[in-house]
Amino acid sequence: MSERLIAIDWGTSNFRAFLVDRTTGECLDSHRSDAGLRSLSSEEFPHYCQAQVGAWREEGRVPVYLSGMVGSARGWCEAPQLEVPASAAELAAGVMAAPGLSNAWIVPGLKVVRDDHVDVMRGEEVQAFGALTLRDTASGLCCLPGTHSKWVRLEQERLTDFTTAMTGELFHAVRFHTLPGEPSRERAAFDESGFRQGLEAARHPDGPLHALFEARSRYLYASLSAEAVGGFISGVLIGSEVLSQRRKWQGAPVTLVGSTDLNALYRMALEWAGGSVVEISSDDATLAGLCALAKRHDESR
Repeated sequence: MSERLIAIDWGTSNFRAFLVDRTTGECLDSHRSDAGLRSLSSEEFPHYCQAQVGAWREEGRVPVYLSGMVGSARGWCEAPQLEVPASAAELAAGVMAAPGLSNAWIVPGLKVVRDDHVDVMRGEEVQAFGALTLRDTASGLCCLPGTHSKWVRLEQERLTDFTTAMTGELFHAVRFHTLPGEPSRERAAFDESGFRQGLEAARHPDGPLHALFEARSRYLYASLSAEAVGGFISGVLIGSEVLSQRRKWQGAPVTLVGSTDLNALYRMALEWAGGSVVEISSDDATLAGLCALAKRHDESR
């Protein structure tokens, strides 16, 4: 067995690959590109993957573990999602061999199918397991900000439930395709004062559909500057998301797993809502999660 593995997080819009020391979890090398699922046909996946990480593979002896949307019907090969509750060991038992590339394995992802809640995810389950491994705890609530943010509950090393919020996608739609977002379209800089005004507006008793329109009315009549409109919209959406999940953290810290920029916004929102935060980078969580999964996969074979 190789002392190394290759961990890949492959989503709709990006590709992230890491060469990892199995024993220490140390990242020895990395490669990133914008070649997400949308830029490749199904036949191109094995060739592209080999081209990116072939120099690390030692003639195929180093295994490749892939998580994210690469395992969807729109990706390389569909790996059927497991129902929650599920453990890391069950995820490892459900990995699929990636067609066209030897010793490469696709992680299946998870789903919730109940009368009152239907949801899916691919990739965030690996990060959630990895984040709690890094925290050396078996239970907790993880928030994974993104285009489709995830709130993930783990109990005694089993992922028991999760919820998706379309916060990132809605932010882009409102900012670039609605009248309230119009003043912010040419302004890329983040405005914290606008964000904090948006957080307060998220408490409005008439809900976020009204609060979002206040980006327009405040711009016209309450001195919300054009530079602050984007931050205001972000504050309304992130604030509404955080408030909707507040009952779940019950005084315990929320493990925030994401990029530096998004983590900063969610930290502000969580602390504004009375929560406390432990931050883990998404790269570190991915590596820890895939290393743990690879170990279990080896043990099961």
